[in-house]
Amino acid sequence: MSDISKSRKFSVAPMLDWTDQHCRYFLRQISKHSLLYTEMVTTGALIYGKGDYLAFNEEEHPVALQLGGCDPSDMARCSEMAQARGYDEININVGCPSDRVKNGAFGACLMAQPEVVADCVKAMQAAVDIPVTVKCRIGIDDMDEYEGFARFIDIVADAGCDTFIVHARKAWLQGLSPKENREIPPLNYPRVYQLKETHPNLNISINGGVKTLDDTLEHLNKVDGVMMGREAYSNPYLLSSVDKQVFGDDAQVKSRSEIVHIMQQYIERQTGEWFKPWHVARHMLGLYQGQAGGRIWRRYLSQNGTGKERDPNLLMNALEQVEQAQANAKAFNDSRVTE
Repeated sequence: MSDISKSRKFSVAPMLDWTDQHCRYFLRQISKHSLLYTEMVTTGALIYGKGDYLAFNEEEHPVALQLGGCDPSDMARCSEMAQARGYDEININVGCPSDRVKNGAFGACLMAQPEVVADCVKAMQAAVDIPVTVKCRIGIDDMDEYEGFARFIDIVADAGCDTFIVHARKAWLQGLSPKENREIPPLNYPRVYQLKETHPNLNISINGGVKTLDDTLEHLNKVDGVMMGREAYSNPYLLSSVDKQVFGDDAQVKSRSEIVHIMQQYIERQTGEWFKPWHVARHMLGLYQGQAGGRIWRRYLSQNGTGKERDPNLLMNALEQVEQAQANAKAFNDSRVTE
């Protein structure tokens, strides 16, 4: 396990259907230090489900499990399971606004029940030694954005939680879809900055609308950490600058083609009966974003990775197409210079 407190300075958000173990292994090839989160896993899935919802690759560290639930005993039981498997942190989901989560009485609706979250924190911390953190919103529905938010933080912090990742938007549980809840409620970064100012003893990370490393560095002047979501997924090579610019590590970063070769080897090691190379490749569509051959890369993977046939060399064949496109582009540019 790793010293996760340092890694919280930059993290990649838990994203349902996206940040699975294949995605996290891929992202770890780009950044050594960023904290990675699992998709949200519910206590019901862990206790009663038949799948291995805690599987991860050792190379993913530092890695945190995001847990969805509201029953303190179930949350404690699942925390013990996660610690036994080697996770570095357990994060309580108090931010997801989906109907599925709301019907299970957890996620963002728990913003209105801070005592329940506090009881979960106490039970989980009594059961494990690894950090227990909370990811929340700045409020829900008609909750007062300052008083309600401050009350939630105070009650949960008094229970022993010292780390909060705050999505700087309200969640509207009535009338907006999960997608709309990520985009329509206005961002209120000053509210999160104010939280850090009034609670300097707490570790506060900010989330929501972060798209560049310049954004990240600006936020880090006011808070302890930054969590990036969809941009890190759609443009993953952005993370190649994180280790140097955020963590001060000058180590040489891997090139895109080196990462493709590593992920090809990763695919070849998979032995699951239902595994397909597309399960890995789908997370890599944005690797060449903004580069010559980027569109060819996305098109080749999409067209050749989603059929019934499993192409074991999917990544290498796509890379060959990209490198040919890049060579053609270079030759064209060189010819224009010599004219």
